[in-house]
Amino acid sequence: MSDSAVDDEEVRHVAELARVDLDEAEVERFADQFGDILDYFEALEEVPDVEAEPELVNVMRPDEVEESLDQEAALENAPETEDGFFKGPKVS
Repeated sequence: MSDSAVDDEEVRHVAELARVDLDEAEVERFADQFGDILDYFEALEEVPDVEAEPELVNVMRPDEVEESLDQEAALENAPETEDGFFKGPKVS
């Protein structure tokens, strides 16, 4: 692909911005690869638009107020408690 859309100077510039050292063979190879990538993007432009999916709607149920556990029942199965609270391992 000698007629690449990307020239060697552009590849060197991008490599310099990325602080990547490239030799001449790599510069030529990347110029061809960048050109191929740009061709793929141009091909994507030709893909026809599709209808957008309908807007999302809330499918969650409404909140319902229910009686909760009292403190004693909530702490009933806790391995450790202290002063009416759950007690967990120390985090340093």
